[in-house]
Amino acid sequence: MLAALALVLAAGCGTNDDEAPRMPKTATGSLEQIASKAECEPDIQTDAAELRQANCTTGDGKYVLATFATDRGQREWLNEANDYGGSYLVGRKWVAVGEAKVVAALRGRLGGTVETGSAHHRPAGGGGHEGHSGHHMN
Repeated sequence: MLAALALVLAAGCGTNDDEAPRMPKTATGSLEQIASKAECEPDIQTDAAELRQANCTTGDGKYVLATFATDRGQREWLNEANDYGGSYLVGRKWVAVGEAKVVAALRGRLGGTVETGSAHHRPAGGGGHEGHSGHHMN
């Protein structure tokens, strides 16, 4: 009986894998190229050598798309942003920041890895994203 149950459970796991959506290869390129893959017309907010950042609005919602000159710059930005909570879709030298449902939809077009910030480090007074220069939306 236990062997039959194990076989049924194992078969069920295989079915779920077959039905899981395939993630695209993680997007690469300039901010404009990644925005195009995300079906966004980027509203550039920051255009510096080390960081380019744009606000995007699509049918999925609003989000911020940022590209970085270096992997280290990206990691430092993510480490700081982690204190503010939120959902981040992370690719090589780029990040998309938005609500969890928006990030999930973007992942279907851009690939990447989802990271979630830990909101327990927010400053006193209920401060949110608005005080963080790294990813605020206007």
